[in-house]
Amino acid sequence: MQKPQSPSPRYSPAPNVSLQQSPHHKKKPSKSTKIFRQVRSVFRSFPIITPTACKFPVSLNHHHDHNHIHGGTRMTGTLFGYRKSRINLAIQENPRCVPMLILELAILTGKLLQDMGQGLVRIALECEKRSDGGKTQLIDEPIWTLFCNGKKTGYGVKREATDEDLNVMQLLHAMSIGAGVLPSEATDAGDGELTYMRANFERVTGSKDSETYYMMNPDGNSGAELSIFFVRI
Repeated sequence: MQKPQSPSPRYSPAPNVSLQQSPHHKKKPSKSTKIFRQVRSVFRSFPIITPTACKFPVSLNHHHDHNHIHGGTRMTGTLFGYRKSRINLAIQENPRCVPMLILELAILTGKLLQDMGQGLVRIALECEKRSDGGKTQLIDEPIWTLFCNGKKTGYGVKREATDEDLNVMQLLHAMSIGAGVLPSEATDAGDGELTYMRANFERVTGSKDSETYYMMNPDGNSGAELSIFFVRI
């Protein structure tokens, strides 16, 4: 009797992961992993909603000279996902580190990359302050209300890095900037191609309740400009 064939993997076979833990972001043991998974499963049942107005102002007029913001810290940011699925945001201290933050955003990958190709994009992530007096770090908040260019588009959910995420980060570990499509054998035809965009970002901390990541264009060249705002209100 012929054995049934096992389903093909969603990604291509994973390379050996050699990513290092970030020296400045130590992982704390927490009971939140199960909570993140539960929130993520609920989040994935939400529709991508029709935009409504943003509840707080987002400045579209931030300028910086020589492609550098005074007081900012350089980070690596990667947007990746299947074109017809929700996009993921990974933040690393450098391309060879394990991501310190992964967010799944309620925006289709193809739509966001298309918008970025047309010009300025501002993503704002908003959550409510906790009653713990700010003991939770901003990037450890589990769920965010998501605005794109001032319009509400759904939610963003933090999650632990999966083997699939680490596979993508490993494939891109030698790249500091770039955009493209991962090999065709790594894609799921139903969700479209697995695309990515990686760039350097300047991380600017306003307070314990606000941070902004500004995408840096290489050599000051004009092109897609992206800023990502995190704020607790």
